Amino acid sequence: MIKLVVGLGNPGRQYEKTRHNAGFLFLDRLAAGCGGVWLKEARFQALFTEGFFGAHKCMLLKPETFMNRSGYSVGKVARYYKLLPEEILVVHDELDFDVGVVRLKKDGGHAGHNGLRDIIAQLGSRDFYRLRIGVGRPVPGRVVADFVLSEPSKGDWNMIDTTFDVAISFMPEIVAGNLSAVMNKMNT
Repeated sequence: MIKLVVGLGNPGRQYEKTRHNAGFLFLDRLAAGCGGVWLKEARFQALFTEGFFGAHKCMLLKPETFMNRSGYSVGKVARYYKLLPEEILVVHDELDFDVGVVRLKKDGGHAGHNGLRDIIAQLGSRDFYRLRIGVGRPVPGRVVADFVLSEPSKGDWNMIDTTFDVAISFMPEIVAGNLSAVMNKMNT
């Protein structure tokens, strides 16, 4: 069962609609759909809310520590609520997937994603779930950091929005713990 869904991104207006904020944007849609209202939670250095997905209650978290320190907030919440890594789902942008692709997986490395790297370090484990939102790769010669910190085209945003809809439709099953079944459906 998933008890905490974390969206990765950077706080601040200048990052609001960038590829790197796919996790934040997804959580905003998720919270709106389940009636969650974001509250600033100083002890976690994050925005925090709760919602129901089907019959199951779940916490939602948007760290305000900037991407590279996302693990600080995630670790604080995990320790406070005594969560196991496998009860956590992290939603993040994924360079290795084309725009419009979404995949669910458990554990693995960070693949150069600094938010994931910090979460792994703070939890002392890779055994959490990841919902990976495809944002595509930059053209050769373009700096990856510049690419992820820029806004996608309107067409790409439309595809990312569709990806959000697909992933949100699976959230009741994900939160209920039917993760293998969701992976089979989503990843094929």
